[in-house]
Parts: sequence; structure tokens; C-alpha cells
Amino acid sequence: MSDTLTYPRTIVAKAHRMTVRPMVAEDAEDVVAFARSIPAHDLLFLARDIRNPKVVAAWIEQVERGMMRSLVAHDVAGKVAGCTALVRDELSWSPHVAEVRIVVDPGLRGSGFGRALTQECMAQALDLPVTKIVARLTPDQAGALKVFEDMGFLPEALLRDHVRDAEGDTHDIAIMALNLDRQGGLKRIYGLG
Repeated sequence: MSDTLTYPRTIVAKAHRMTVRPMVAEDAEDVVAFARSIPAHDLLFLARDIRNPKVVAAWIEQVERGMMRSLVAHDVAGKVAGCTALVRDELSWSPHVAEVRIVVDPGLRGSGFGRALTQECMAQALDLPVTKIVARLTPDQAGALKVFEDMGFLPEALLRDHVRDAEGDTHDIAIMALNLDRQGGLKRIYGLG
């Protein structure tokens, strides 16, 4: 991790103050409780159901093995308010691609917290040898779509009826991507870095 990414860090969004730090094994129970407090529809974009303790245990194991980076955010009462995952498989055909996954407490949406947490995750992604970052979300997540669009992500695919919820209903998944090489070139053209 770069020298500029030191944790824990504080995020302030409107009246909310959150402490963000890397996820550790001791967070497992709290992350499961957090996931269970969120409507299931809001988790459909994830590859696995993080309401299941076995899924979260496997997630943390991947973090501990260095195969994934994850952050967890706590509010002032110590309750989980959001979490991230940055997934990259350096042994795949796409070692230059990372996927960002962000889950935020629905009560904090619209406060800027989700955007700030996404920026934290993106800062970690920029510390990796990647040239493309992808995000998956359900098309009805207007706030999340706006955050990713504002960061330069573009729609790449719509996977129709791609996930099935507990009731058996299918839902679409949108895939957005940010090509860092192209984004960097545009920034240089406009004198932004």
C-alpha cells in the first residue's frame, strides 16, 4: 500500500463521522450483522451473499492472504456503516483489471458517505498494477450509478436476468468500467495531472 494511504482514516459526510480501516478477522460478526440489516435487493450486485457467515469468513481469508483488499467503516458508536472490497486475480487472464464492491448503510445514502467510501476504495485500486476498474450494480441504484459516472466510469454491459433473489425473481446487473490509461490521457490533455 502506498505511503499516502494510512489507516485508520476519518470520513466526514454531512453530520456523519466514520472511521475507515482495513478489514480484519474480528470484523466478521459485525459485517454479517451489517449485511443482514440491509435489504437483500441492495446486495444482489455482489458475487456472493455476505449475509452468510461462511461467505464473510472466506472473504476475510482472502484479505489475510493478500488476494483482496477490503475496508470497513464504523460510525461513532462502533457500528459498521459500510464496507468495500477490491478484487483482482493476478493469475487470471485479466490481472490488469480490478473490481470494486461497495456496500453502504441505506440510512447514510445521500450524505456523501458512499462517495467518500468509494473514493477510499479507488485510492487503493490506484495503488495496484491495474489499468481497468469495473463495478457491478443493479440498474435501479441511481445514487451508485451517479457516483461511478462522476468518477469517469462508463457503462459497458447490461446482463439481463443475471441474478436471482430469494423469492426466485431475476434482476439485471449493470457493469461499468473505468479505463485508467484513457482517463489519465484525458486528465493530461486538460491539465489535470
